[in-house]
Amino acid sequence: MSIILNTLEQGLIYAIMAMGVLITYSILDFPDLSVDGTFPLGAAVSAVMIVNGHSPVLALCLAAAAGAIAGLLTGLVHVRLKVRDLFSGIIMMTALYAVNMHIAAGSLTMGRANLTFFNTPRQMKYVTIFDNNGLVNAFPEFLRPYSTLIIVLAIVLLVKLLLDLFLKTRAGYLLRAVGDNETVVTSLAQDKGNIKIMGLVIANAFVALSGAVLCQQQHTFEISMGTGSIAMALASVIIGLNLFGRLSFVKGTTAAIIGSIIYKACVALAIQAGVPSSDMKLVTAFLFLIILSISGVQRKKAKLHA
Repeated sequence: MSIILNTLEQGLIYAIMAMGVLITYSILDFPDLSVDGTFPLGAAVSAVMIVNGHSPVLALCLAAAAGAIAGLLTGLVHVRLKVRDLFSGIIMMTALYAVNMHIAAGSLTMGRANLTFFNTPRQMKYVTIFDNNGLVNAFPEFLRPYSTLIIVLAIVLLVKLLLDLFLKTRAGYLLRAVGDNETVVTSLAQDKGNIKIMGLVIANAFVALSGAVLCQQQHTFEISMGTGSIAMALASVIIGLNLFGRLSFVKGTTAAIIGSIIYKACVALAIQAGVPSSDMKLVTAFLFLIILSISGVQRKKAKLHA
């Protein structure tokens, strides 16, 4: 039962990031590699806020804001400085590694590039949304074993609702149009560059929020926790879209959430099968390769039948 709960919790946390990548990959068709830097950015901001005694909810909000700023900078590099989309993400990912180091080292870690706020002398001050002194107090006793899952599910549903509502607005339709046909946006007297920047801001805010939630759930931040985030998120999105993309009643956000849970379930099965933790990146790469191969075959079949 604990394995199932942990898989659901992890899958839902990473689903927030998957919904952000859904915007860049599926809607904007923008290969945003800055995700590997934005994810730990949100975690770093959240950790620093927690160890300095601030509200964990405020920490999540500021982490999302930091991610939005990172997305804004990625967009400006691409749109205003005319740097290719792939290189814009790489530049920001590289820069954020140093930024995240400075954020962590500038707190109470005395120069270390990680933060741990679990069993410490000041543990009572380090309250996250998942601790007994946080939101858990609002739960009845019989629900407290599932409090982490419920809190994460509530955050995911809120993010999903906000994104679904946004995509139904005029700005949301323009965002879709930029990814499908930029000429349509131009014909509507709209700046396609500004629309791209807006999409990157929203997407990276979600990615950073995901990192912040994971940081509070695990009570730790590490500079390397964002490594492979983009592969994980893309795999989740592709799994969800391949399984549910042809079902008109299943929204893209729902598909991304389910895809993230399925991906984490595959990783959990690999761990249960005895795969060493040192080989998990290899498992991730192998899963990603299989998913991309299946996706490519399906696209080829669709073109043949068209």
